[in-house]
Amino acid sequence: MGIGGSIFLIALGAIFAFAVEADLGWLNVAVVGWVLMLAGVAALLVTLHFWNSRRRTVVTPVRGNRVVAERVVPVQDDRVVEEYREVRRPYGTA
Repeated sequence: MGIGGSIFLIALGAIFAFAVEADLGWLNVAVVGWVLMLAGVAALLVTLHFWNSRRRTVVTPVRGNRVVAERVVPVQDDRVVEEYREVRRPYGTA
């Protein structure tokens, strides 16, 4: 929904809850206003939660097509086994 939609629901709910004095008999406009305000606050909290979790992601850009070599030296049965791994980026990606 986003921040704008949440603020709109909160404002519309406040108008219904505090400014409108209508008697519809079967519908209490003040209760509808409070429900809209609560829905707006809940949507605002969910939106802010997702924005906050998205900010924690750290992306490190890679420049050019590099080959990253990493030497791994595991030990198996008291002897050293050497492995050589290369990680290559797919051709044509920036």
